[in-house]
Parts: sequence; structure tokens; C-alpha cells
Amino acid sequence: MNDTPQTTTDNVQAARDSFSGRGLTDAQFREAWAIAGILHNTIHHTGSFREKLTDYAHVLARSEKFDALRGEAAVRDVYQGRYGQTLNATREALQKAQEELPETVQQRVLAAAASVTSMIQEGETRPFYQAYDAAAVTLSQELGITQSGAKSLMRDAFQAEHGRDLYEVGKEIEEAYHKPVREAEIAARKVEQLQTRKQVIG
Repeated sequence: MNDTPQTTTDNVQAARDSFSGRGLTDAQFREAWAIAGILHNTIHHTGSFREKLTDYAHVLARSEKFDALRGEAAVRDVYQGRYGQTLNATREALQKAQEELPETVQQRVLAAAASVTSMIQEGETRPFYQAYDAAAVTLSQELGITQSGAKSLMRDAFQAEHGRDLYEVGKEIEEAYHKPVREAEIAARKVEQLQTRKQVIG
């Protein structure tokens, strides 16, 4: 499942032709379209959208001549035109997909959890939080679930397989592999900045 489907002329037109979309100026429509994209990513990330929708509806309305309720309606309509389903339908589809996952995905989930530790220590090392997020994004797209759901599955599978917490193991590996690389990068940057300052002064 792709979190950010390709924009087509058809879904732009569907959003523009929606009840609220027709009453928006071009600038208002572009903002509502951007907010719809943010909410789509939020639902795929956390499985929720209510708070962010409320916040963005207020932001949209603040500089326009309509209230937050109309701003929310505009975002909802543009979202439905853009993605072909309501905000709630998107949320429910992801939730249903997770509830109906077959047992056969367990090995794939375990492999995704193992990839977290690999990403921290191999090649371009990275901190635990980035590796964990990258693995969750990939797994969530493969299974059609939220990223937070994918993280939960990985934690549980890792605990069941290894008897240890994925976070704790990941932080240990980060300390051993990523932290020295990061500290070397910081030291090199400080030397470079010092040399640049000397050149400017000199």
C-alpha cells in the first residue's frame, strides 16, 4: 500500500468539484489539498486524524473569511476527492487490515524487526529511531496497516523470538556502532568550522 498515491488530473478534479472544493479560491484549495496530504500521512502513521484535523481546520480558517467548521468540511471534502474515500474510511481500512492479518506474516514481521538492528550497524549507520521508523514504513506498506501497528508487531515478534526488548537491543547496538560514527562526524565538522573561521578572520 502506498501512503502517497500519485496525483492525477482526475483526483485533483474530483477534489475541486466536491461540495466544499467548488467554493474555495485557488489558494484555499491548495492549502486544503496540502492538509489532506498531511492527514493521509498521519492516518497511515498513527491510525488517527481527529486532533490534527481540528488543528489544521483552525489554521485554515484563521486567515480566511470562514470558521473552523467550514475549514474542516473543506478539508474533509478535498480529502475524499483526492483519495476516493473519507478520512474515517481510510482509518477503518487500515485497522481492519491489521485485525485480519494471517499468522503467516509472523516471519515477515520478524525479518522486519531484524532489519532494524542491521540498519543501525551496517553501511550508513543510523540511530535506532530512524532505523525503527524505516522498517515500520516498509512493513506497514507491505501489510496495508499503520506504521504504529507495524512497530507494535515488530516489538512483539522480537520479544517472542529473542526474549528481549527491541528498543533496548537497538539502543545497545546504536551505542556500539552508530554513536562512534556520529561523534567522529561531529568532531570533523568542528574542525572544519574552526578552519573556516580562521580563513575568514585571517
